[in-house]
Amino acid sequence: YISASSQNNPESGWEAKAVLFFKEQLKDKEAHTSVPSLNDVPLHYLKPNSLVRFRCLIQDMFDPEFYMGAYETVDPSTKARVLRCGKYKDVTECGVDLNSRNTVTAERQTFYCVPIPGENPWVKEISFSQARVVPSTSYVPSRQKRSYEEDDDMDTQPQKQREPHTGMSCLWRQDGNPHGNGDCKRQETEAPSSQTTSASHLDLNFPLPGEKGPSCLVKVYEDWDSFKLNDTLEVYGILSVSPALSALAEEKDASSSLLDPAECMETAEEQRVHSPPASLVPRLHMIYAKPLPHCNPLLPSAALEDNSASQFESDSSSMASVRTELLAYLTHVLLGDALAAEYLILHLISSVYARRDVLPLGKFTLNVSGCPTVASYTERLYQIIQQLVPCSYRLSMSLQNMNQLRLVPKKDYVANRLVSGALQLARNTSLFLDETQLEQGQLDTTGVRNITALGNLISWQKVDYDFNYHQMEFPCNINVLIASEGRSLLPSDCQVHLQPQVAPPQMEEYLSAIHMHPQASSQLNKFRLYLSLARTLDYSISDEVTKAVEDDFVDMRKDDPQSISAEDFHRLLVVARLLSLSLGQTSLSRDSWMRAKHIETLRRSRTEQQQQCVNGNEP
Repeated sequence: YISASSQNNPESGWEAKAVLFFKEQLKDKEAHTSVPSLNDVPLHYLKPNSLVRFRCLIQDMFDPEFYMGAYETVDPSTKARVLRCGKYKDVTECGVDLNSRNTVTAERQTFYCVPIPGENPWVKEISFSQARVVPSTSYVPSRQKRSYEEDDDMDTQPQKQREPHTGMSCLWRQDGNPHGNGDCKRQETEAPSSQTTSASHLDLNFPLPGEKGPSCLVKVYEDWDSFKLNDTLEVYGILSVSPALSALAEEKDASSSLLDPAECMETAEEQRVHSPPASLVPRLHMIYAKPLPHCNPLLPSAALEDNSASQFESDSSSMASVRTELLAYLTHVLLGDALAAEYLILHLISSVYARRDVLPLGKFTLNVSGCPTVASYTERLYQIIQQLVPCSYRLSMSLQNMNQLRLVPKKDYVANRLVSGALQLARNTSLFLDETQLEQGQLDTTGVRNITALGNLISWQKVDYDFNYHQMEFPCNINVLIASEGRSLLPSDCQVHLQPQVAPPQMEEYLSAIHMHPQASSQLNKFRLYLSLARTLDYSISDEVTKAVEDDFVDMRKDDPQSISAEDFHRLLVVARLLSLSLGQTSLSRDSWMRAKHIETLRRSRTEQQQQCVNGNEP
């Protein structure tokens, strides 16, 4: 514990000691489960100024702000002076001496963070079940059961009748007049009805429509240059929900300031966006942030830091058997098509592992063509994929969606914020493009821009954010699966045409049975762990195998120069890599290479036959 005298002495080094203490404590694999999560526990059950964690994506980065790192307060009765620290706080103590020579102005960065977009329900459920903190034992607001009428009546009473003077926070205006004493608002984190209602009117800027959960203003005090837009983090910090923050938001007075002299330069629109009510957008003062290499709670991140391949060496031997079970399950889902199920597994474990100039290596966008249009097949297929991957989003490519949805984030210079778009996603998110919803009609300017953005995402794994006068390129790592009737209008790395081997008389019942009665929970967890683990394995090719592969390519070209192009050979190498990883192998073997050649031959033959059928039916 850090003594009070040390906290009030900025030169004592207590800040570094506190951060080091928490970092060391949180290295324990079980320690983080003891810290309540903003993702799982309702905000009004969390104790203000306590340690919490938040699993999130950095959606926007605001301009740096200045705050009082150290300041002096003067007791009005005794004239005693106390040097206080303003770090990890939003609001000063009462009695600030604005003319003190001991005042230290410091700088911090603010990130606008949202829950990880598209995080699937099973991830939330498992994360919640792993936590050892439950809402009922965390914090119960003392006024939780009061009616709103009583709540309003109490607001008219002097503040001193409801709260002690000691430690009371005040909101300071730029002219030095405090909003304190009788004007201070409630200290509980429970939002009054008016604020709850206003949540629907406050744009929380979630990238995906229909998303729920808290967003946070995360205050960063050090190494903020190490964070990038769209990073996924688990932030540990001090929760701040001071009512003074809401008072400031309600005032809309450009001259008011909260430990930040620069805020007086903000417009009313900037003030609304950058200082929303704390009951809706709490502040989180970062002590420590852990990058999330993945979002699967079944696979601990610590294992990846210790080299996942060696950590799970015993499990890797069983990966082949889990793969066999998953292949059988997906074959059933894909109406008995085992070849399509093979390629779906390869797609689900693909990931961009490096970039060579502008070319992303490791991506494997799959186009499953020939999808039935009856019984909402593609929707059912997506629901099953949802059960397997941590984050996903289904984009129905209807004419209305293409012409109306905002896919690319855009800078709003009036509010000075980045307005989110549906393509602002976390790494390794599964994006399911449902092309079976296409219909005849005219794409407008927005529609053309959206189709172009999807094509760039697939080909280059990048999204060009719109900054009005220019575009800024942001690299990404998103798994794109395209479901279509014929060959997709969008580019893809691989197309496999679905050939159903079963024709159930009641397609709706068949698909409902798969979705409503999936594998047992333990079996699904095995599939989920398998897919995440396969994606993290390292991969290499020995010199001996490299030579054999090159000779094989020369032989194939010698027999028939038209049989395989450089593009086909590149795809074959990607398939061989993913096939090896799907079997838990971290290097390419001769058997895996031959198997990759075999399934590629089957796929290409099927695609050519389908193309001949299409051409034969054309007038």
